[in-house]
Amino acid sequence: QVQLVESGGGLVQPGGSLRLSCAASGSIFSINAMGWYRQAPGKERELVATITSGGDTNYADSVKGRFTISRGNAKNTVYLQMNSLKPEDTAVYYCHTPLYTGTRYIDYWGQGTQVTVSS
Repeated sequence: QVQLVESGGGLVQPGGSLRLSCAASGSIFSINAMGWYRQAPGKERELVATITSGGDTNYADSVKGRFTISRGNAKNTVYLQMNSLKPEDTAVYYCHTPLYTGTRYIDYWGQGTQVTVSS
C-alpha cells in the first residue's frame, strides 16, 4: 500500500510558474517510477510526465521544454516544475505510481491538486 499526497497547486497568470510536490508514504521501498497526470474539465486524464528511480524522464509533447519532473533525494518524493504556464494547462494534477505485486501492477493515485492558469 502506498499513499500519495500532492501540494503546490493554485491560481497563476499565463506565463507564470508553479511547483507541484508529491510525497509518498507506506511501502515506499516498492516504488520505482512516479509521474504526473492531469485532467481538465470534460476531458480524459492524460500523462504529463514520468520519471524512473534511475532518473529517466518522459514528457507529453504539450509540456516539453516548459515542465520539469524530478525526484527528491529520498526517492519517495516527486516534483513538477511548471514554467511558461498557459490557460490550457488548467486541470487537476494527479501524482501516480505503479507498484508491481509480483503478478500484476496496481496503480496508486493522489487526491489531486488544482492548477488554474488565468488572467
